[in-house]
This record gives sequence, C-alpha cells and structure tokens, in this order.
Amino acid sequence: QVQLVESGGGLVQAGGSLRLACTASGGILEINGMAWYRQAPGKQRELVAAISSGGTTTNYADSVKGRFTISRDDAKNTLFLQMNNLKPEDTAVYYCNFGVATRQAPSIIQNYWGQGTQVTVSS
Repeated sequence: QVQLVESGGGLVQAGGSLRLACTASGGILEINGMAWYRQAPGKQRELVAAISSGGTTTNYADSVKGRFTISRDDAKNTLFLQMNNLKPEDTAVYYCNFGVATRQAPSIIQNYWGQGTQVTVSS
C-alpha cells in the first residue's frame, strides 16, 4: 500500500521561510507527476505547484511565483517545496499528490495524497 508522509510545516512570521517534504513508500515502481496543493479554511483546495516526471517541467500558481520552488529527488521518492518570503495569505494545510505506478499494477498510474501539513504565517 502506497503511503505519502509529509513534514516541514509549522508557524512562521511573515517574510520567513519553510521547506516542506513528502516521501512515498510501499510497493512503488515509478512516480510520474508530483504536485503540492493547499486548502485554507473556508476555501477550495488549490494547486500550488507541480513538477513533471524527471523534473523537466514545473508550474506554479501565480500567487507563489518567484517565492516558492518545487523540486524532487526520485532516488528517495521525495518531493520538496521551498517556500520563501511567506505571507499570511499562504496560511493553509498543504497536501502532496503523486501519480504512482505500483509493482502490483505497473501499467496503471494511480493518484495518492499525503495527510496534509499545516503552514501558518503570522503577520
């Protein structure tokens, strides 16, 4: 069973930095695309950043461009999100999302989510 475990959230003052990590384990054959989403109280979940297989292409929400950087370490099945110059409006629960082919189903890409990690930015 594939599991995604997130870490790195916390409380930070505006202008500060945090680095989120998400590591997958359990029967993984290959990880395709990876992404970070976030959901603030009373709002819909939104895409923050995405990275393609091999890391050749990245995409960012307009609100985080120039401040956040997404990266991946395929040897460790890990996704990162470096968040700089954080703002109070970045406060949310952050979720990682992986497209995974497993040893049990090698021809199917299945979608998996992390449990979420809270990021709180104080003004």
